[in-house]
Amino acid sequence: MNTNNQQTTGEHLLLIRGTHWNSSLSPAELQRIMTDFYGWVEGLQSKGILRGAQPLMEEGKLVSGTQSLVTDGVFAESKEAIAGYFLLGVASIDEAVQLAQACPILAHGAQIEVRPIADLCRPMADVKAMASD
Repeated sequence: MNTNNQQTTGEHLLLIRGTHWNSSLSPAELQRIMTDFYGWVEGLQSKGILRGAQPLMEEGKLVSGTQSLVTDGVFAESKEAIAGYFLLGVASIDEAVQLAQACPILAHGAQIEVRPIADLCRPMADVKAMASD
């Protein structure tokens, strides 16, 4: 089934990727960039669109498989590791991308994945669509 039966909720999640983007910065550079970063966050708050944001610890566990195998995550070593998230109340992905592009840490190696929030997980959306056919 190729059709996506999910609907967007009008919210978008910004996933901050990269936990060591600051490793080559001097203390003064880091302080300046973090001041700019928190200014960016305050801008999201003042627009009334910031619904939530939290940094994540670098350690964690990965649960997988039918036997719920638990392994230590390799998050700390990964350039792709998720360092934190921002939940924004904006209706379009274009607006969310535009806001993400203004984040000061992008210039130093961090990445931001922008994802729309769905009303239902994909499998449940498919089940509901089949039931209504």
